Formats: sequence, C-alpha cells, structure tokens
Amino acid sequence: MPLGILLTNVGTPAAPTASALRPYLAQFLGDERVIEYPRWLWRPLLHGVILNTRPRRSARLYQRVWTEEGSPLLVILRRQAERLQEALAALPVPVRVAVGLRYGEPSIAAGLRELDAAGARRVLAFPLFPQYSATTTATSLDAVFDELKTWRWMPELRTINHYHDRPDYIAALAASVRQHWAASGRPQRLLISFHGIPRDYFTDGDPYYCECQKTARLLAAALALAEDEYAVTFQSRFGPFEWLQPYTDRTLEAWGREGLAHVDAVCPGFSADCLETVDEVGTEGGHAFREAGGGELHYIPALNDRPDHIAVLAEAITEHLAGWLEPVELSVPTDATLKAHAARLGLDEPSI
Repeated sequence: MPLGILLTNVGTPAAPTASALRPYLAQFLGDERVIEYPRWLWRPLLHGVILNTRPRRSARLYQRVWTEEGSPLLVILRRQAERLQEALAALPVPVRVAVGLRYGEPSIAAGLRELDAAGARRVLAFPLFPQYSATTTATSLDAVFDELKTWRWMPELRTINHYHDRPDYIAALAASVRQHWAASGRPQRLLISFHGIPRDYFTDGDPYYCECQKTARLLAAALALAEDEYAVTFQSRFGPFEWLQPYTDRTLEAWGREGLAHVDAVCPGFSADCLETVDEVGTEGGHAFREAGGGELHYIPALNDRPDHIAVLAEAITEHLAGWLEPVELSVPTDATLKAHAARLGLDEPSI
C-alpha cells in the first residue's frame, strides 16, 4: 500500500482568457475564507460587478506570463511533484505524489481520488504555503475535508500547516539570493515581498503576518543584512479595506524617489512563481520603481523546483510521516469469507 502525498496550491485558470477567468474568479472570490464580507453584501457585488469587469483585465495579465506549457504555477507544481516522487523513492514504503488546486483544475478532490485509485489508505496533505493563513492553507484543507466527507471509506489523514522557519528552508532562500547576487551584483536594498491579507484577518487571529516577519528576519540574518538594507512589504491588495502594510508598490515608488540605482525583490511566501511574482513584482513593480526615478529592479525567482527546495519539502514530508514508514498490508477477505458472512446475514450474495 503506498502512502499518498497530496501537494496543493492556490490555483490557476484553464486558459488566459476572460471566459476561463470568470469561473476561476467566481470560485476564488466566492470563497468565504478569502473574502469574509457578509454573503448578502458580497455576492451581488461579486456577480453583478466584479465578474463582469475583472476577467478581461486579469486575462490580459495572465497572457503576459502564460507559457507554451501552460500556467507557470501549475507547470511548476507538477514538476515539484515529479521531483518529490523521485526524492521519496528511497523511503522504505512506496509513495504516490499527486497534485490538486484549491481553485481550478486539477482540483484537490481529483488529487485525492487519484491517490485513492492508487490504493493509498494513508494520506498526507501538504499545502505549499510556507506561511500559514486561513486564506490559503486553511481553505485548501477545507477542500480536502469536504471531499473526504463524501467518502464511505476515509483514509487516515495528516496535514502540514507551514514551514516558514525551517532552517533548511531559510538556507535555501538565502542560497537562491546569493546565487542571484553572484550573477547580477549585490543591490542597494532587498525587497522581501509577501502576498497581503486584510488587516482585520490578522487582528482576528490569523498568524500569517507574524510568520512572514519571522521568515524575513531569519532570511535577513542569513544574508547578514543591516536593517536599512531591506524592507518587508505586502502586495496584491484588493478592495477598499486596509491590508497589511507597508505596501509593496508604495515602497518601490518611495525607493524610486530616493533615486536608488539597483534593488532586488524576493517573494518567500510563494513556493512557485506565478502572476503575482513574475508580473506584479517583477514587471509592474519594476515599472513603478523606474517611473518614480529609480534604476533597475531585479526579481529573484521563487524556489520552484530547485534541488534544495525539493530537499526541504521531502524532509518536511518525511518528518510528518513518522510512524507511517513501516510497510502495511491491507487484509482483503476471500470469496469464501464473504459468502459465509452473507449467509449469516441472510443475503443471497455478498454486497461487496
């Protein structure tokens, strides 16, 4: 019996078109974990205004990052699964790695069914978000639980909630930054940008802000950065309410007005490059920086399927499989046993 590993990430539309963006955004922005507005207020706004205007704009943005293979996030997620399948082959029990997206296809439900079809009776769900948030990790696990609620025979289940302060994760981040500096030179400042969440979510108890700050602090220490050599910021705000600050775009504009000639940006909250990293920070952020009077902004890619990142994920998985690494065989009753049970129950034939 294989152990099942389910890797999840946020999601992606099926294509960079308005027609594909509409159902994707409806699912994403309709998630009560993502938008905590009262439903009676939010649904008319979402379906009456946002889904009639935003898909066209978002499609143009996705077209800028779409590759011949498809959406970068999904392409990278699949490569991560392949590399992990190889890395975990040394375990004393067989392992099957599947992927699932919280929004879009392949879904989390489809990933779980793939593991079930492979015979996995023990499943480890691993949302690939280094820092925990209800808007990412929790909603991904919601989808896992919702699917399993429909199963008659549920597997044993474990989850990984975060890995924001693992020493090997920080070391991999620092190595990626140093590698970039060796090729492109050391910048005047490093921007450490995380995806934002509404400030109210943090004050209501979401630990995300604290975990982002810890990741950034550990990364800065590993790179021996002084306090004035980096900044921690938050991007991708949406709607009129206040989000975590300082904002990434406004920080880059301020640095541009200072006349800085060279800054780098890294996004340690993303396990895979996507629209929010490559385009929002790398392209739009660089444009805002230059328009304000700055020089060059270089985006340092996410860890993606780098060998050191795969090693981090494999080690985290192995640690969470403690007690599951002994071979287990499923006892399947014989036809004779089934017929005996059926006769005892007064049935003509076994029901299974």
